[in-house]
Amino acid sequence: MTTRFRMIPSIDQLRQRDGVRALEARHGHDLVVAALREAADAVRAELADGRAAPASTDEAAAAIERSLGVRLAARIRPSLGRVLNATGVLVHTNLGRAPLAPAAARRVAELAAGYTNLEYDLEAGRRGLRDGHAERLLCQLTGAEAAIVANNNAAATMLVLAALAAGREVVISRGELIEIGGGFRVPDVMAQSGALLREVGTTNRTRAADYAAALSDRTALILRVHPSNFRIEGFTERPGLEALVALGRRFGVPVAEDLGSGWLGGPAGEPGGPLAGEPSVGASIRAGVDVACFSGDKLLGGPQAGVILGRRETVARIRTHPLMRALRVGKMTYAALEATLQEHLSGRAAQTVPVARMIATPVDAIEARARALAAHLDAAGFRTTILDGASTIGGGSAPGSALPTRLLAIALGDESPDALEAKLRRLDPPVIARIEDDRLVLDLRTVPPEEDEALGAALTRLAKRGP
Repeated sequence: MTTRFRMIPSIDQLRQRDGVRALEARHGHDLVVAALREAADAVRAELADGRAAPASTDEAAAAIERSLGVRLAARIRPSLGRVLNATGVLVHTNLGRAPLAPAAARRVAELAAGYTNLEYDLEAGRRGLRDGHAERLLCQLTGAEAAIVANNNAAATMLVLAALAAGREVVISRGELIEIGGGFRVPDVMAQSGALLREVGTTNRTRAADYAAALSDRTALILRVHPSNFRIEGFTERPGLEALVALGRRFGVPVAEDLGSGWLGGPAGEPGGPLAGEPSVGASIRAGVDVACFSGDKLLGGPQAGVILGRRETVARIRTHPLMRALRVGKMTYAALEATLQEHLSGRAAQTVPVARMIATPVDAIEARARALAAHLDAAGFRTTILDGASTIGGGSAPGSALPTRLLAIALGDESPDALEAKLRRLDPPVIARIEDDRLVLDLRTVPPEEDEALGAALTRLAKRGP
């Protein structure tokens, strides 16, 4: 056994090999040496298990060198990677929510590689303020007087409450004390901000009179929260936003609204549309709220961000709060956000912003793509069926919304849907599908048309690989 182990060369000997030298020049000494030790230990383990010994030291060295590239690749491979979303969930929180518009991605790449005027006043030639970026575009789109950006909507909500209501009461309906994904609870955020919760009404019915009865000299804010991930139906009542604004004006109490999704309005909100009943940012501003906040990476279709906008004097108080520095965003977020807002301002968003485009895509266009992919997969050995189905907005946006779609059900050999779904996740790029009625289905609404070829190629490779 000792003789067999002696056939394993030392790390210094392995480093003299041409292939190892080339890898060390590319990846650095420390990373290559760590991978060499790992590879040598693996060979020792095989010998200890009684497996066949290498015939010579050179054979052992060659075996270690062959595994070195794979081991190095595994060590440096990023954990974050691209996937193909065939689930039919447009704003999929687990898959990074909204994909960026091409214009936004180009703008990020352009500004990320160099210096920017993030905090530099080009006119004055001295240090400037970063929180003014995107403000003009946001105000043009919504009619707000002022706007600032935090790193997500939870941060925006926290910032609004901390700046306007720390140590004082915030009046909110019991029906709006929501929890959204990841354990984000409105009461918890209020507690962390230092604001004091004052619940009014009941779970299903709250009237303007309930708010009025709760107002006192301890009241700092009336907060309205859009229940963006659920609906209460049946015996319900909720005062309109205009009624709350009028109440706030009467008693001198500002009104804030957490809109959640950041929908800017449009045909999708008409009766029968997928976003019917979804409040728009502009409508809230026109109703007279003092401040509103929403996510940048949901229905707006931009980067992860929390947008705060409203009256100039109210936003100014938030802008100067110490938490603003902790929750601010950087140049890449501003780059992506401004480019996304420009697409909305130009009227191109329905064609260029992926989430807006997916919402607007007609069923017949999805069916045509599904049939083309089905023909390709049938030739590769899959069994396919076209089915009626529904896509969803997701991401805590537009609860209950359903977009009619056509699903492509796929089967391969005697694989179960669960086993096939797991294999799809191991493809390059991974394909994320869903199982419905014991069938593995692909919803092409959430696959960009330009990715159809990559999807077909990945599935074809899987079919050729066999069980």
